[in-house]
Amino acid sequence: MSSLAVLTPPDIRRVLALYRDVLRSHQEVINRLNVYPVPDGDTGTNMALTMESVVAGLDDLAENCSMADLCHAVSHGSLMGARGNSGVILSQLLRGIAETIEALGEVNGATLATALTHADVLARRAVVRPVEGTILTVAKAAGSGASLEASESDGVGAVAEAARAAAQEALATTPDLLPALRNAGVVDSGGTGYLLLMDAICFVANDRPLPIAPDVDSIEVALDNVPAPAGDVSDLRYEVMYLLEAPDHTIEAFKEVWAGLGDSIVVVGGSGIFNCHIHTDDIGASIEAALDIGRPREIRVTDLIEQVVEERWVRDNVAGDQASEPAGPAPETSVVAVVSGDGIGRIFRSLGVAHLVKGGQSMNPSTADLVAAAQATGSANVVILPNNKNIKPVADQVNGLCDLSVGVVPTTSIVEGFAALLSYDPAADLEGNLGAMSNSAASVIAAEVTQAVRDSETGAGPVREGDWMGLTQEGIVVVNETCVGAAMALLNTLIDEHHELITIIEGDGVKKAMTRQLTEWLSEEHSGCSVEVHPGGQPLYPYLFGIE
Repeated sequence: MSSLAVLTPPDIRRVLALYRDVLRSHQEVINRLNVYPVPDGDTGTNMALTMESVVAGLDDLAENCSMADLCHAVSHGSLMGARGNSGVILSQLLRGIAETIEALGEVNGATLATALTHADVLARRAVVRPVEGTILTVAKAAGSGASLEASESDGVGAVAEAARAAAQEALATTPDLLPALRNAGVVDSGGTGYLLLMDAICFVANDRPLPIAPDVDSIEVALDNVPAPAGDVSDLRYEVMYLLEAPDHTIEAFKEVWAGLGDSIVVVGGSGIFNCHIHTDDIGASIEAALDIGRPREIRVTDLIEQVVEERWVRDNVAGDQASEPAGPAPETSVVAVVSGDGIGRIFRSLGVAHLVKGGQSMNPSTADLVAAAQATGSANVVILPNNKNIKPVADQVNGLCDLSVGVVPTTSIVEGFAALLSYDPAADLEGNLGAMSNSAASVIAAEVTQAVRDSETGAGPVREGDWMGLTQEGIVVVNETCVGAAMALLNTLIDEHHELITIIEGDGVKKAMTRQLTEWLSEEHSGCSVEVHPGGQPLYPYLFGIE
């Protein structure tokens, strides 16, 4: 195994591109390991997206760019593209490595050791309450192992191997340091992702083979032993992230304000631009703290409990992801649909869908999931029904990633997906199906009922935590104290004399008495409409409606 003495700018670019690729190949494995601070299954995705931003920035550089330009691009790309808690910490680790390399110029063994050590220091400084048993533990070990070897050898290959070995050993100890990991029987997900950076360095420096991702189904995670979002860090409902333009000297005071508002706080950046992440119950105060010192932008708010509920549902139903193998030859055109409940899946299958992919509002399937499902149909033409606006951009990428003709009907809801399938013809070509199915999907009015998780002001009036809301594509339409009351008020605003059919999809936990009350009301108030009721089993939304 050959070993390099130094890394050149082209070598570093290769390391980062390989790291992006190996993160992508391990993305679902890392997601499966994600149980801390909340088991929302997005660590691998967030780390991979962060690296996508880094590599995209490098693609804009000239092939013979200077080390300084390369390091600046790494720092900037990781800062601007960081996603989630793990992505923000990763961005700070990369920034620490880039700062050191830029300052020292040549990347020999000593430089690599100093860079990995500085990365750990910066990452810990960015995290308001550092926790051992996480990516920080693995990063510290990598720096320590590299420094120990650098005192004996100056070759970058030997130092990289020592950093990797120390990081791997530290990763194995993470369950001993963090009860959530021990209870679930897994190692830390962020640390697993960071170890892959050591693998990428060792591949370039020493020709060490890159690891092959294990089958995700082979990873046993005892989620039943991981507390649901209640108690400790996980009782904080929202993840708030934004880029903050503010003077550097104001950030320490800003972090002190945030320390009183939540946890999992990470603030990284400098020179007037910072990437900020917090888990909190007070969205407004978290944003107002930024307004006091500067300008927040690209604000993203995620409901962590909703994300965890969907993640658990998806994990619990992995075995049902694909439909049974169809008898006989595959049709000219098959359909792949994204679904969010067992009952919904059964309906889609009864309407002719070849393969199902589990997903939902916050637990989105990857492009790779959709590519695999499309290829598994056996058809030359495939229609994808994303059934969610967040999933459509992912579905749009599939056609260019496989040797099939793939089209997307832009369904943004389950009931639009049902309507589209009424015009599906397995014997027709792709273009014909896309036109007919898109027209059918556009003919239905989609609406849903869900429960408010915080107080807010809306176009439909004030909403209090626990209220029930009726929503359409335009947003919140009605607010009511009861689920059935919200459903009635919502339907009353949407149904007119031209409508003929109301489809009701019952969600998880809906009682038959509630639906009977609703259907009896419909028979009295809108007697001209036929009503169909189907058990969907979808989480978080007790009722989905389609009005045609």
